[in-house]
Amino acid sequence: MAFFEFQDDHQPLEGRIALGVEYDGSAYCGWQRLTQAPSVQAALEAALSKIANTPVQALCSGRTDTGVHATRQIVHFDAPVPRTQKAWLFGANAKLPRDIAVRWVVPVADDFHARLSALARRYRYVILNQPSRPVLERANATWCREPLDAERMHAAAQALIGEQDFSSFRAAGCQSKSSHRHVHFIEVRRYGPMIVIDIQANAFLHHMIRNIAGALVAVGRGDHPTTYPGELLALRDRTQGNVTAPGCGLHFVDVYYDERFQLPQEPLGPNMLAFVGEWSGERTLPDSEWARERRQRRVHPPRREVSS
Repeated sequence: MAFFEFQDDHQPLEGRIALGVEYDGSAYCGWQRLTQAPSVQAALEAALSKIANTPVQALCSGRTDTGVHATRQIVHFDAPVPRTQKAWLFGANAKLPRDIAVRWVVPVADDFHARLSALARRYRYVILNQPSRPVLERANATWCREPLDAERMHAAAQALIGEQDFSSFRAAGCQSKSSHRHVHFIEVRRYGPMIVIDIQANAFLHHMIRNIAGALVAVGRGDHPTTYPGELLALRDRTQGNVTAPGCGLHFVDVYYDERFQLPQEPLGPNMLAFVGEWSGERTLPDSEWARERRQRRVHPPRREVSS
């Protein structure tokens, strides 16, 4: 299989390095480092710093909230010292807690930036729709005991596709300057007891997906008609919306970049959806002015010290 790649143990890597990172977000306040709570960023930077024997700063493709998981969080850092690909990968995993793992390590161009170079992000929200509470899946799926109609949920979600104002689906404390986002697709499918909301956009507002999930569940239960998400969207008022769905069901599964960066491809997560068979990067991105500008953008490379 293509994701079983040889890890070089001879050629030291220097310059900018990209990582694919997977984590169970249950024990963390999210990706971003905070002083008052454990974060994924702090744990990863601590592990990389031990390998380098000097501080390392890691930047991610998209910040996740408390309790949210990731199977393809893209991270980059500028290596302060040369280490081999195998040393960075296996060394970091040896230092990381069991709920965080580096999946792959590759060198990238100096103008690659995990966040600023990203063309799209993709999430899957997993709901276990069954009468009894889940046990094995309790930390990575949301439980809904009432019967849900996935077809109604899918039909309702189509009103949210396109470039629109998502003020009705942003958190009150969202710090984004603009409430406009371009949603590429939303698909709602049932797989036995699982209902999966699969959504991709150029970027997301704070709590945007979880608020969309809350509205779609209300439609699936029959509390509202299929026109409900579109009606909420038009109001541009978060106070008129539904409850925010729990973070445990949300999984960050893919990030798209310009093909020139050639990041590794892998099966989309979480692993309980591996039977779907989709791999990263398989979807065609819709053409947009925002995406064209992003492809042409060149992130200023880090300043290199010249030895005397």
